[in-house]
Amino acid sequence: MKNDLKHLPADKDLYVWFGHSSFMLQLSGQIILVDPVLISFSPVSGIVGKIFPGTDIYKPQDMPDRIDYLVVSHDHYDHLDHKTVKALKERVGKVICPLGVGENFEHWGYDKDKIIELDWNEDYSSGITFHCLPTRHFSGRGLKRNSTQRASWLIETPARKVFYSGDGGYGERFKRIGSQYNGIDLAIMENGQYDSNWSQIHTMPHELGIEVRELQPKRFITVHHSKVALANHAWDEPRENEQKAAQESGVPLITCCIGQILEL
Repeated sequence: MKNDLKHLPADKDLYVWFGHSSFMLQLSGQIILVDPVLISFSPVSGIVGKIFPGTDIYKPQDMPDRIDYLVVSHDHYDHLDHKTVKALKERVGKVICPLGVGENFEHWGYDKDKIIELDWNEDYSSGITFHCLPTRHFSGRGLKRNSTQRASWLIETPARKVFYSGDGGYGERFKRIGSQYNGIDLAIMENGQYDSNWSQIHTMPHELGIEVRELQPKRFITVHHSKVALANHAWDEPRENEQKAAQESGVPLITCCIGQILEL
């Protein structure tokens, strides 16, 4: 059964996951859609990024009629789908993205005044504060790499702090972010699509618990899995990894199904 996302209770803070790294937050009555890939993971249909059957039931038309903020971590196809963001264009109030990524949105017809580009350690605040934070990954949609920035995000309201790791390998930033933004309520962590050859740019299974422990959030949830196979590990291995990370870190783990509406 598909949940109705157009009539959410406005007085509750909510989280809804759409598989891989696409999710929606409702914080202080504002709708924040993050890394929405609801149509295609590849610029060429059928070449890479085959979607698992049954995981793609939510489409752009199912999203709320008003999306206050569309947030992007970086411009890889599995985090920024041009078909999805073009379909949502008339509903989006502001785009929050790393430096250089806004050019894509302008090319796809977004008004330049709607686009907020941030570099690492820059903030944008309008009732909700978006802190653009470092990550160790790479960017690029074509043959040229790293012409745009990539980021993790700390989304802050007067009542709540939510951290999203984006993609990236383990580094000292987790301890620094945990200390700087003490009392993170929810950490949304990359967990999946890893390989030993990519250990510098993606979280490896044995590092997830370390990252969570160093962030010290009140609870955590994982993304970047369960919708598409972009690496060679078993499809359900990330679910085993998150259980181990919870045991190792001592931080409570939240698990959910695609489309499940979680009250924070």
